[in-house]
Amino acid sequence: MTLLVFIVSLLGSMSIGVPVAFALIFCGVTLMSYMGMFNTQIIAQNMLVGADTFTLLAIPFFILAGELMNAGGLSKRIIEFAITCVGHIRGGLGLVAIIAAIIMASISGSAAADTAALAAILIPMMAKAGYNLPRSAGLIAAGGVIAPVIPPSMAFIIFGVAANVSISALFMAGIVPGVMMAIALVITWLIVARNDKVDTLPRSSWAECGKASGRAVWALGMPVIILGGIKLGVVTPTEAAVIAAFYALFVGMVVYRELKIRDLPRVLIAAGRTTATIMFLVCAALVSAWLITAANIPAEITGYIAPLIDSPRLLMLVIMVLILVVGTALDLTPTILILTPVLMPIIKQAGIDPVYFGVMFIMNCCIGLLTPPVGVVLNVVSGVGRVPLGKVIGGVWPFLLAQVAILLLLIMFPSIVTVPANWFY
Repeated sequence: MTLLVFIVSLLGSMSIGVPVAFALIFCGVTLMSYMGMFNTQIIAQNMLVGADTFTLLAIPFFILAGELMNAGGLSKRIIEFAITCVGHIRGGLGLVAIIAAIIMASISGSAAADTAALAAILIPMMAKAGYNLPRSAGLIAAGGVIAPVIPPSMAFIIFGVAANVSISALFMAGIVPGVMMAIALVITWLIVARNDKVDTLPRSSWAECGKASGRAVWALGMPVIILGGIKLGVVTPTEAAVIAAFYALFVGMVVYRELKIRDLPRVLIAAGRTTATIMFLVCAALVSAWLITAANIPAEITGYIAPLIDSPRLLMLVIMVLILVVGTALDLTPTILILTPVLMPIIKQAGIDPVYFGVMFIMNCCIGLLTPPVGVVLNVVSGVGRVPLGKVIGGVWPFLLAQVAILLLLIMFPSIVTVPANWFY
């Protein structure tokens, strides 16, 4: 009955338009009332504890780094570098989108920000060259969702805090799956676009390649600093986020000189708004998470799926289907905050590696960003690229299926994630 109260109060409040953060608080209050332990101090204390975490400081700084990267010209130079490398190949602008998505993912970790930067620059170029516009928009959307999987990732930070799992380990474990997602997009793009009659860009000379590399070297240096520092144990993820923000500020203002002092208030306000939204969600989720534990809801769910506990792969498949369904209706952060406290006790009881589960969980949530009716990244591409949402949805399906295929492959063979993760970490 407690599980029913939890589901009805959460989904019921969301269905009438209550914002997710307030729905989480309402869900907690409802559970407290049902259990006869209503106390406003519990709500306030859990929200304060939710925000008072050193690790979560990484979120505002990585968000700020992404905003500074876009405003300071780093994103533009990464795309220019990719165009110089593969723009002359038939279908090359699609490959540019994928390569640029990987590089930008290793800097900002924000699917929406990376997708917006790619769409603003590449969709007009692809339309002019004669590419199928819905398919091109779908590719850029699918490339954008790699960002939360390849470190640094705000999604991993939120999951690590909610599940009490090492964020550094999650970062290192996300490298191989993120690259596999990109390879799947390359293969799918080459298949679906093989017969398109498009204009190709002229081949760049070695001198032009050298100049493009020189212009992009500062932007390309950021992921090396972030991941290298974490791998060597020099910095924590939070410290790496601070370095990334100041590095982007320095490069944008001093090296590229595209970021002006007058631009800083706009950048800081944009980063502050995004941070406030995410942090309020985290605080609100801690209320419901505490009540989920107090009400022993994970044990109740375990009773329903007890036959699957001894079959980890089958259990993972069932959980991934559940997350995929939830992801069609919820954004990435709420999905993490709602499901993590419910699922982690089950995962531990089944003997599944929490780091492996975290990577799979985030991958699945990222795929949810591509699925209607919500499809946050689809809406970003539609708005920035000025492509009707219905056409973007039609164009994304081949790439969405490719990402799902990678997810299924990693469910069948967990060592693809765990072995490289152990080596990197």
